[in-house]
Amino acid sequence: MKKSLFLLLVSIMTINSCEQKKEEKTAQKYIDEPHSYAQPNEAVIKHLDLNINVDFEAKVITGTATYDIQNNRASTIILDSKYLDILAVKADGKETSFNLGEMDEMLGQPLSIAISEDTKTISVTYNTTDKTEALQWLNAQQTADKTHPFLFTQGQAILTRTWIPIQDSPQIRITYDATVKVPSDLMAVMSAENPKEKTADGVYHFKMKQPISAYLIALAVGDIEYKAVSNRTGVYAEKSMVEKVHAEFSDMEKMVAAAENLYGDYDWEQFDVIVLPPSFPFGGMENPRLTFATPTVIAGDKSLTSLVAHELAHSWSGNLVTNATWNDFWLNEGFTVYFEMRIMEALYGKERANMLAKIGRQDLEEELESLKDSPNDTKLKLNLKDRNPDDGMNSIAYDKGYLFLRTLEETVGREKFDAFLKSYFKKNAFSTTNTEDFVSYLNKNLLEKNNVSFNTEEWIYQPGIPDNQAIIKSNAFDTVESILRTFIETNNIDAQVTKDWTPQEWVHFVRNIPNDISNEQMQLLDDKFNFTNSTNSYIAMVWFEKAITHNYHGNNVDVKIEEFLTTVGRRWYVTTLFEAYKKSNRVDEALEIYKKSRSNYHSVTANTIDGLLNYGKTKDL
Repeated sequence: MKKSLFLLLVSIMTINSCEQKKEEKTAQKYIDEPHSYAQPNEAVIKHLDLNINVDFEAKVITGTATYDIQNNRASTIILDSKYLDILAVKADGKETSFNLGEMDEMLGQPLSIAISEDTKTISVTYNTTDKTEALQWLNAQQTADKTHPFLFTQGQAILTRTWIPIQDSPQIRITYDATVKVPSDLMAVMSAENPKEKTADGVYHFKMKQPISAYLIALAVGDIEYKAVSNRTGVYAEKSMVEKVHAEFSDMEKMVAAAENLYGDYDWEQFDVIVLPPSFPFGGMENPRLTFATPTVIAGDKSLTSLVAHELAHSWSGNLVTNATWNDFWLNEGFTVYFEMRIMEALYGKERANMLAKIGRQDLEEELESLKDSPNDTKLKLNLKDRNPDDGMNSIAYDKGYLFLRTLEETVGREKFDAFLKSYFKKNAFSTTNTEDFVSYLNKNLLEKNNVSFNTEEWIYQPGIPDNQAIIKSNAFDTVESILRTFIETNNIDAQVTKDWTPQEWVHFVRNIPNDISNEQMQLLDDKFNFTNSTNSYIAMVWFEKAITHNYHGNNVDVKIEEFLTTVGRRWYVTTLFEAYKKSNRVDEALEIYKKSRSNYHSVTANTIDGLLNYGKTKDL
């Protein structure tokens, strides 16, 4: 064979081999996703370049989202869009046709964009609207400093599509760059590399070089300042709060070090927390590099900072290894609660961790009772097709998921379980997984490897709690219960015994007040411990719940409850209190408060309470 012919054949074989490898690479199989219109096996986004302007006067974000795409010879790529004005669409820089499909109240609309089989980029120019659910625009009076407006986003679970046209499925991970223009007296921060000071012109540039799911793309804009805790941790907050927040979260670096000691390196370089205005609907949101947090955790004594440990733990379980669909949400939250407890134990001792876990176990029992008529919703692996993924964001995912993992740990031993979890995070880093893949990995790398038999299928795919559950014990809570029993019998309680109690002990005390306690006894407790005026938001919330259900009106508690509900937007707290009104047949009172407070809530909270109170469907509304 002639040398030239041989080289030609080798060249052809090399090209064919490369093409084959390319086809293998592009043949990645995404699983069916009930909460996204995207067809990622046909064409999928890989990188976002976002260029937007934040207009506080019009309360609109305008701009262009440009995507690098992986194209499997498709003629169409589909994005998720909801309540967006789509102004123009391009493919490889040239105008192309697009179509917005039928509107679905939950999912929005599919945005179908015409492409050719060799299209490499698409861009969508758009505006948000007044229906955009992810955004909350706050006027100055709704902030801590009351001098400047504020904006924040909340994308979980499927709300990112309401401020960016995107493939809004957790299994689709992308990197992103962003240029954000805001008023020059405000600062913008994102779930990315962030500024530490304001720019002169109000233009900010961001880069997220690790691939993340769409629900983790986040933006906040306000008159905020930054203060470092360590060279890789720090806090953002409004001026009047930054020192308090810094003091409250001063253990952040210790938390990161404890987490790394357990399950490997922190892979996101920076771990910062921004404390938002009180309307933020969650305790915290684990946006990579920049956790969003509620001001309700600023208690002045670090007593509620397990929330920071929880959001930090998400840097491994959730952000590093992500649930592929919202049916697998327990993979994010069950693992995170387990990891949170281990961080808290490492820093503050086993008793503190067990108190937190015991409270979670009580929350789980209440959730099981509330779901007794829909037992399938008590499974870890859910089927949320045709349902809002928020339906699965409850104590089942968090606390049953935790209990499953704790029971596994106690069965195989902590040393083996830690080694397994560390390997699980490392193997699946920057990727997504589902319940079935986890079960397979668990069987191969922990149970079979150690010749351990475990009822995994029952825990994951059956309702309720299996009999082999780990039993969580707290000596401190045993003491609390004993003191409460003595009070019920004698109307007497020694303040010296309770003077060093943690907020968790007080929460346990209040939550265990019996149903048949008299109003006189409620008044005695309130007079002695001033629960109605508690500055700890968690203690206040559980006391207000008891006051509502016991029809207790002493010490001006009704006014305090209304103040709480009209200033705090944390969905857990708000839902708990409105549910208490509903259970106590005091819906009319609840509606009167809700009419005043609803405008202060993010859509995530408002949508929940709308359904709970049947708001907008009652005749007098």
